[in-house]
Amino acid sequence: MKIGIVNDLAICIESLQKVLTSVPEHQVVWIAKNGLEAVERCGELTPDIILMDLVMPVMNGVEATRRIMQTTPCPILVVTSSVTGNSAKVFEAMGAGALDAVATPVIGKLGDTAKGEELLRKIYRIGQLTGEMSKTAGKTFRVAAKPKIEVEGLDLLMLGCSTGGPKILTDILSTFPENFPAAFIVIQHMNAQFTPGLVEWLAPQISMPVNIIRDGALPEPGKVLMACTDDHLVMTPRLTFSYSEEPRDNFYHPSVDVCFNSVAQYWPAAGIAALLTGIGRDGAQGLLALHNRNWYTIAQDRGSSIVYGMPKAAAQIGAATDILPAGRIGRAISDFLLAKKTKCYE
Repeated sequence: MKIGIVNDLAICIESLQKVLTSVPEHQVVWIAKNGLEAVERCGELTPDIILMDLVMPVMNGVEATRRIMQTTPCPILVVTSSVTGNSAKVFEAMGAGALDAVATPVIGKLGDTAKGEELLRKIYRIGQLTGEMSKTAGKTFRVAAKPKIEVEGLDLLMLGCSTGGPKILTDILSTFPENFPAAFIVIQHMNAQFTPGLVEWLAPQISMPVNIIRDGALPEPGKVLMACTDDHLVMTPRLTFSYSEEPRDNFYHPSVDVCFNSVAQYWPAAGIAALLTGIGRDGAQGLLALHNRNWYTIAQDRGSSIVYGMPKAAAQIGAATDILPAGRIGRAISDFLLAKKTKCYE
């Protein structure tokens, strides 16, 4: 795998090179000391993956990520000294198109590199993802039991996203007022350790309260609930949400397909679901399952997607009722619910 390193600190570059050279298949093709240099180097030679620092002179990693994804798009992994300490910039970078984030490996007194294995695992997973070696969701759900909670009149909105998701989620969710009479469930491809930071980053930018989903949680009107797991989020026969290790062979964790399929199986009413920007095909089959249950389904369009993978897959199989730019999705949801409410009173 051809790798580009973007970092202004010699000690960090040394530790990254030490970790990468432990895998014969990895080759560092260039090193940039700031974001602007990275944009230029990427234009000359686009690598298979870029390891992007965030805090650098001349141009930071967020702006560099944004420019690279606009001009010479390629997989970007944020590698920073403190993921939690730089959480705001991490989510800005992920909103601009970075796939994931990991702490910079540290060279120990004996020359070992702490956290190097985690970096290599993430590079491997991104390599699988960009090589489209992922497996689609194949979980089969049992027939639903009688609902144990009152759902009549509760509108359920499911949002699935990956690359570029944080920014698009902000754009869509910020269009809804406080106490909006619908329950939002978000499945974002993200390690569980980062999700609380994403919730904190998102909360001040939207009017509705946002929280992570606890095992056994119910969908609540006027609230945004976000999956926080390295496994999968599923709906249970009791119409609560739970976390499940199955299917173990699914590449995506949490998988949008797995969650959407479970909701299609158990939720007794038609709702709204949107599949947003992201690499790969996760969520397309799940969106189709909801579409076949008379849900109003939306796929983000090519022009507004950071990566047009997941929504493209949904559009190709006819899973989307509408294909819309991100800027129109919030309004489309509101209009649909208003029309639905008006029809009930006719």
